[in-house]
Formats: sequence, C-alpha cells, structure tokens
Amino acid sequence: MRIRGRQPAVPAPERPWSEIVPGLWMGGHEVRGRSGRAEPVVVRDEFDVVQTLLRLPGHGPDPGVEHHVWPIPDGPLDGTQLAGVMRLARAANEALDSGRRVLVRCYHGYNRSGLVVAHALVQRGHSSPDEVIQLIRARRSAWALHNELFVEYLRAGLPTVRLLEELAE
Repeated sequence: MRIRGRQPAVPAPERPWSEIVPGLWMGGHEVRGRSGRAEPVVVRDEFDVVQTLLRLPGHGPDPGVEHHVWPIPDGPLDGTQLAGVMRLARAANEALDSGRRVLVRCYHGYNRSGLVVAHALVQRGHSSPDEVIQLIRARRSAWALHNELFVEYLRAGLPTVRLLEELAE
C-alpha cells in the first residue's frame, strides 16, 4: 500500500497496464510484485505511442517510440492542463484510427490516465461518461478514477470544465 497526499491508502496495481478497448491501454510506473511490494514498471517498445502524465526517469519508453509528456497533478486542473488532456485524448484517438497501440500512463494508472482514456472514449462515441468510467474500472481496477473531481470533470464534459476554468482565471 502507498499513501500519497490526502488520498486514502491506494494499492499498487497488479498489472503494469490494462487494455481498456482494443489498442488503448492504461498503465502506471509501479506494480505490485509477487512479494506484495511495489516494483517499477519500465515501458520499452510494447506500444507505438506512450502518453505520460507523470514522468519518472528511467521508466521508458525506448528511443523510436512516439512519446508525449504532459505532467498534470492528481487534483484540480487549470484551463491549460485541461487543454493538454484534451489534446492527448485526440492524439490517442488519431493513433487508434491508424491502427497503433497506445499506452496512457500516470503513477498507478488510475486517475490521470483514466481521465485521458475516458475522454478519448467519450469522444469516440462510447456511450455516457458513467458507462465509460465503469468500463475503465472493470478493465483496469476498482481504484481507477477514484479521484471524484476527475469523475465530475468527465460528467460535465472537459470542454465545459475548461471554459469555466478559463473564465475563473
């Protein structure tokens, strides 16, 4: 178990990454090893595109793999950060449309990556935000999108949240 900030004890995932829909994966930088302890996850060339929302040195991907880095907090996002999330979701969809394998990752592969993947799936027409959230939780972990603020962002729609954030700034 690992405790970060004011969050409840959140266990490291059992798998380094999980396929949410064909070609679109969520993952993190840490996995629960056989001993029960957290172990680092290093991405090499398993994916064509890697999107990183929390960058840790030495965690890959290999040279030659398309890599997008957009560090954001696991908390309130400003308009610029939300615009970046929306750009990553669009880039993930474009990569999927061209038959490429995409990994979206953050620390555990629960919240930040879940926000990007959920937005991408909503943009692809995969039902409602709540149904997408349930799909992600079923495929990745019950801990996926446990950040209720991100769930509210998805329910309101990221373009709307971004507009409201920019008006508030």
